[in-house]
Amino acid sequence: MIGRIIHVGVTVTNLEKSMDFYENILGLKLVGKMIMKGKETDALFNMENVEVKIAYYNGSDEILCPPVELLEFSNGVKAPCSLNQTSISEICFIVKSIDETYKRLKNKGVEFISEPQYFDFTKDGFGKSKAVYFKDNDGIVLELMEYL
Repeated sequence: MIGRIIHVGVTVTNLEKSMDFYENILGLKLVGKMIMKGKETDALFNMENVEVKIAYYNGSDEILCPPVELLEFSNGVKAPCSLNQTSISEICFIVKSIDETYKRLKNKGVEFISEPQYFDFTKDGFGKSKAVYFKDNDGIVLELMEYL
């Protein structure tokens, strides 16, 4: 049986720049850093002589909230990110006030796909919310959501 989600991994091009974005722009808390290398790492990722720099961030003290794992591969290649390609489409963060968070992040130069949008999925059992997509410094799509 599959258990709970331990973390959500995001491959980035420059760990230090991404750490600055996730920590200083989004306000996530650094949990820890490490470097993976050696024969076990090569085997795990099916690569040769790979070194992976990793940082873990958490946006909540809730036990059910998995950390975001940022990974920088020594042999990484940047590919364009898109919501409609087959992959994990985004990481969604719950916020108390989407409008305030949107304005704060917009003032810090964060690129948004749109302004926050209102949704009423009450008839489908999901309730009311506001949501907006934005991009991190690598163009990785992230989402903010406020339950109403």
